[in-house]
Amino acid sequence: MEWILIMFQKSPFTCILVDGCIADGQRELIESYSVKKRHFIGNTSMDACLSFIMANHGRVKPNDVVYDPFVGTGGLLISSAHFGAYVCGTDIDYNTIHGLGKASRKNQKWRGPDENIRANLRQYGLEKHYLDALVSDSSRPIWRKGTLFDAIITDPPYGIREATRRMGSQKETAKSAEKSTENHTFVSSSYHLSDIFFDLLKFAAEYLVMGGRLVYWLPIYRPEYTEEIVPRHPCLKLISNCEQMLSSHTSRRLITMEKVKEFKDQDQNSSLLDGQYMPYRGHNSFREKYFSGVTKRIAKEEKDNQK
Repeated sequence: MEWILIMFQKSPFTCILVDGCIADGQRELIESYSVKKRHFIGNTSMDACLSFIMANHGRVKPNDVVYDPFVGTGGLLISSAHFGAYVCGTDIDYNTIHGLGKASRKNQKWRGPDENIRANLRQYGLEKHYLDALVSDSSRPIWRKGTLFDAIITDPPYGIREATRRMGSQKETAKSAEKSTENHTFVSSSYHLSDIFFDLLKFAAEYLVMGGRLVYWLPIYRPEYTEEIVPRHPCLKLISNCEQMLSSHTSRRLITMEKVKEFKDQDQNSSLLDGQYMPYRGHNSFREKYFSGVTKRIAKEEKDNQK
């Protein structure tokens, strides 16, 4: 470590400036954990750099328990496990959890026999930090009551590359079960983005330890964005709100919240008050707004090419 000492005198005081190295960066992690080299990937596997940023926002440390309710191929679990946390997740997609079905890699039709989340952790020597991944509907928590997690770090589906799904009613489920679908999930009900975020915040308020953090991505239509549409909960304090541009008209915001109040029964549906919940419903049309922008851009490009 090199230090630079600068002294100069300005009557009647002498000023001393000390300049030195505070810490080394960890840019090498981006390359060593690159998705391009990862054993098991999907259509929405999180970029390594963003995964580590999310883990930092969650203040992940050794022996923490970190949970991802939309785990997918487990990209967010890897970054948390790297920092010494024990990781687990759930997802409604049976094929993804079990590493079955069509592959996401070019020139590979089907996933191999050892393409799964555990294999990803094993690839980086992190398997000892892997608790498990379960097939579960995030709108219907399977966990016992109590504070279980030090951090919840997740990237909910937006309805663009992955569908927003949840289990239907018992009547719908029975009707779907008769069809004996191949993917083992009897899903017949759409899951609106506003409901996803409402359920996510309620779950975090109930299952995070005090001081634990929720870190997630919120997709937004930029022309209509205001801070009022960021979901809130009385048990959670907003810590940061960072934007990543996706296009000229859409972006997603990395939302970090911290639990500051114990969850009570009266907090169960507190976010459903009309004055608070109504602004969130604008998220439900994100898919339509996203593709309307794409359509306009393609039309403009075609028009420009004809000139």
